[in-house]
Amino acid sequence: MSSHIKKLCLAGVAMIVSSAVHAADMPIPVIEHVPQVPVVTGGWYLRGDIGYKVYQSPSVAYGPTSFSNEKMNNTGMIGVGVGYRFSDYLRGDLTLDYEFPAKVTGYAPCAAPCGGAGVGGFSTETADIDVLTMLVNGYIDIGTWGGFTPYVGAGIGTSYVTTSNIKFANPNGVSGSYPGDSTWNFSWALMAGGSYAVTPNWSIDAGYRYLNIGNAYSQSFSTGGANPSYKIRYEDLAAHEFRVGMRYTFNSGPSFIEEPIVTRY
Repeated sequence: MSSHIKKLCLAGVAMIVSSAVHAADMPIPVIEHVPQVPVVTGGWYLRGDIGYKVYQSPSVAYGPTSFSNEKMNNTGMIGVGVGYRFSDYLRGDLTLDYEFPAKVTGYAPCAAPCGGAGVGGFSTETADIDVLTMLVNGYIDIGTWGGFTPYVGAGIGTSYVTTSNIKFANPNGVSGSYPGDSTWNFSWALMAGGSYAVTPNWSIDAGYRYLNIGNAYSQSFSTGGANPSYKIRYEDLAAHEFRVGMRYTFNSGPSFIEEPIVTRY
């Protein structure tokens, strides 16, 4: 009986020694820390812009009388806004822009007395129009290369359009003025441009915007008591805008997700 016990003990010792020798031959385990993976997070931002507006020629009329050779001077604008970045490719903002007064000029046909000496002519009609525009905008950031991010976007909203300093000057030297007015219009815009990240928080933004403003009006009035009371209509107000500004993004750094520690042999 004792011989069997001795044999079992010797077998157990042999197995332990064999396992130890095998473990000694195994490579030392290497513990790797997998780098943290950045995850894009949203971020609020503020923006400020200045720009130059190039107006298309509007259509101007008083009642049934259409003006001719209408034109609208170019002007400047300033704007502010607040926005949110939803992902690497999608963001939106709410903007408020003020456009400095732009002068509209047109020529209205008038009867013989306005031309003097029994000759008809054209009255020179002018007005100043300024605009306050509020838009909700959405943008698609196409990608980022070396800090530069091109984008396209669109916006809808409203414009508060005011006419003032409405005047006429007849060829016979008679001149005068008409009362201005204000109105709210539906407005829309299309944008394209690019931004450059100066720092993780600050970006320079430069772009183009097509803005459709709608119509503007004078108050109703009659001319010399001979006509019914009409408004001067300034229709199809639209402008090409060239804008540059700055954006400041809060907490723009990426967050991270912890990856598990991986042991490799």
